[in-house]
This record gives sequence, structure tokens and C-alpha cells, in this order.
Amino acid sequence: MAGREPRHLHRLPQIVNTTALEDRVDLQQREIQSLLIDNQRLAATHVALKQDLTSAQSDLRNLKAVAGQIKSERNAEVREVYDRSLKLDDELRGLDAMKAELSVVLNDIEDLSASRMELATELKTIQGEIERTRSDESKQFEARLDEIKTLKVEIEKGRAAIEIEKKTRASNLVHRQAMEDYMAALALEIKKLHGELANAEKRARAAVAAANPGSGYPMAYGNAEMLYGGNAYPDPYIVHQEHCPNYYKVLSYLEKS
Repeated sequence: MAGREPRHLHRLPQIVNTTALEDRVDLQQREIQSLLIDNQRLAATHVALKQDLTSAQSDLRNLKAVAGQIKSERNAEVREVYDRSLKLDDELRGLDAMKAELSVVLNDIEDLSASRMELATELKTIQGEIERTRSDESKQFEARLDEIKTLKVEIEKGRAAIEIEKKTRASNLVHRQAMEDYMAALALEIKKLHGELANAEKRARAAVAAANPGSGYPMAYGNAEMLYGGNAYPDPYIVHQEHCPNYYKVLSYLEKS
């Protein structure tokens, strides 16, 4: 507005009224003054706006930094959420596998339940059989107990008989040993007597031969009865009895044995 030229300056009338001219100059000065004031206000406003712009730019930079930080944080959160989603996907896949396994386990449980019912039925049957078997076994056990008691009595009798037999055998062994010793002594004595009999017979023959020197052995053999009281060969049992007074006792003991 300060640069504009008023329209009345282009054309100047030939006759100018000084009063009107002065008024017009005053008006133009007031307008200029007003334009100056407006210009100052605009300059102040421009400075304020410039300061506001600088502040706004600073705020914008700060906002950009904050926005970058927020964006990085948001990206980190997005990454974290993405990782979580991946983990959740893996867990979901694992859950699907677990569901499949759970389905198999449920089927197995149903099969086991059916088997359990069958086993329970079989168990009841077996328990009934066990009860019957126990009843039969108890009866058999009582019978076996009676048999065992009878066998114990028989065993005691057998042991008593064995003890008696042992004692009898021990006694018989003692008697047998004594008898064997006695028989050995008797055999020696009989052998000794046989030798004495042979010597006596030789002496008798020699005596007969000396008494009948011309008759020879047959005469002496025929007359040998006179040497033994009418018996040429004496009874050996009589001779044994004379030399062994316990001979008949030994014979009676052997007959009893």
C-alpha cells in the first residue's frame, strides 16, 4: 500500500483548491501512517511467525525423532508379536499333534476299559473257581493232615522199631563178635585136638604093632578096639566134650542163632 500512487496524482487540475489539497495530503499522510503501522505489525507478525516456524521445525524434528523411536519400538513390538505368532503357530502344530495323540490315547483308554471289563468278568470267574478250589483243597488238606498224622504215628513206630533193631543188632554184633572170637578159639582147640588124635592114633598103631610083631598091620588094625575100650576109633564128640566142656553150649547157641 505504501508503494501505490494515488489516482489524483496522475491528473492535476488546472485550478487546485489549496484547502482541499491540504486535506487530501493529510488524508494521504494518515493513510501512510496507517500503512506504516500495519507494516510494522506485519513485520512483528512475520518475526513471530518466523519464530513459530523455527519452533515448529524444532518440534517437527523432535517429533520425527520421537516418531523414529516410536517406529523402532513399534517395529520391535511387531517383531516380538511376529515371533510370538510363530511360536504360537509351532505350539498350535504341537497341539494338533497332541490332539492326535490324545485321540489315540482316548481310543486306547476305551480299549483298555473294554479289556478291564472283560478282565473283571474273568477275575470273578477265576475267584469263583479259586473259592471252589480252596474248598476242595481244604477238604484235601484235612485228609492229608489225617494222613500225615497217621504217617507220623507210623514213622514213630518205625523209629521205635529201628531203635529196637539197632539195639538188637548192636547186641547181636557184640554176641556175634564174642561168638566169632569163641569159635576162632574153638577152631584152634579143635585143630589142636585133631593133631593130638592123629598122634594118639599113631601111638596106638605103634603099640599094636609092638604087641603083635608077627601079625602085621591088619591084625593090629583089627585088635585096635582093645586100646579104646572096644572101639578102634573113638567118637570125636566125646573127645571134644572131654577136652572142651562148653561144646554143647556152643552148639545150642549156634542152633538158636
